[in-house]
Amino acid sequence: MERVISVSLGEVVLKGKNRKHFVDKIIGQIKRSIANIGYSRIYKEMGKIYIVADYEKFDSIIERVSHVFGIVYISPCIKVEKDLDNILEGVKEAVKEELSKNNSIKTFKAETKRSDKNFPLKSMEINNKIGGYVLKNFPLKVDVHNPDLYVYCDVKTDCYIYTKKIKAYGGMPVGTNGRGLLLLSGGIDSPVAGFLMAKRGVEVDAVHFHSYPFTSERSEEKVLNLAKIISAYIGNMTVYSVNILPIQKEINKNCPEEEMTIISRKFMVRIADKIAEDKDYISLITGESLGQVASQTIDGLNVTNKVTDRLIFRPLIGMDKVDIINWSKRIGTYETSILPFEDCCTVFLPKHPSLRPQVEDIEKSEEVLDIETLVNEAVENMKIIKIKQEN
Repeated sequence: MERVISVSLGEVVLKGKNRKHFVDKIIGQIKRSIANIGYSRIYKEMGKIYIVADYEKFDSIIERVSHVFGIVYISPCIKVEKDLDNILEGVKEAVKEELSKNNSIKTFKAETKRSDKNFPLKSMEINNKIGGYVLKNFPLKVDVHNPDLYVYCDVKTDCYIYTKKIKAYGGMPVGTNGRGLLLLSGGIDSPVAGFLMAKRGVEVDAVHFHSYPFTSERSEEKVLNLAKIISAYIGNMTVYSVNILPIQKEINKNCPEEEMTIISRKFMVRIADKIAEDKDYISLITGESLGQVASQTIDGLNVTNKVTDRLIFRPLIGMDKVDIINWSKRIGTYETSILPFEDCCTVFLPKHPSLRPQVEDIEKSEEVLDIETLVNEAVENMKIIKIKQEN
């Protein structure tokens, strides 16, 4: 009898001939995430990944592994040799352990998955054997509809007994769907956007815009702390920190006040696009949600879309603010996001920003600006900050 952790995969199991590539990515990310905890070995068996480690490290390992995308759930298991007596002995140990933790458990259900079709008992027969054994040895009743306790049995090369399926985030392993550059502010939305695109397999780095000295160093520190939080899911990150104040001053001096917000937004996308071109990012990622602020009306988004032919991911576009906040709380960015430090969007903020900007009008207003020089100078003077994955 041995204690192991099983890792169940999501949609990557549907990848056919490419499956090995995706599974190997997940294994690599598991290894990196638990390297400083320690483990004995990791192996694959019939569609799942298994981690062998000291039992006292299980909780820490499960917490780390739950942040790896591509995994749907994680289970601490009892591994036994493949015969009925060993299976029942493993069931006894698993049920006894659960009852010692929770005396309110009154009902159970057995669920078996028989991957090894050569095993003489079929899944339903194994369920019946497990059910009979539990009824005989524990003060529990069967409830197949809403049990207090599930007793799972996977029959493979060996047998794995477990009672928990700890939910993970699913998705695709990071790095299997190209590279994206996230426009990361200090707010609630953009960290969630970066998280969600990484969950779909995009390798995410970030560009942050500030207006120092009109915005404080603590404002930039807040953004870097957000990057550290999401790095726990995404992995190591690069943050490009760009001072946009010289551009804002030019816009404020030369363009209509009500267009300040949308023209500034266009410059942010231009700068991000140039960095993406120079650093080989396929896509841009923003935290825009339709209608949430002035620059995120359908007209405003249409204006900023004209800046680049590069793909712009907007994973929050149809989400309510409450949904975005719930995500931010779930991934741990909310408390940092609501810290009251100003960001560059508060500088030269117009009293009445344009809600229905038109492409032709904004382009005409920009004619007085030396757009190429302003963008190039901003990129030339940016800072590059390396964020190591937080565990």
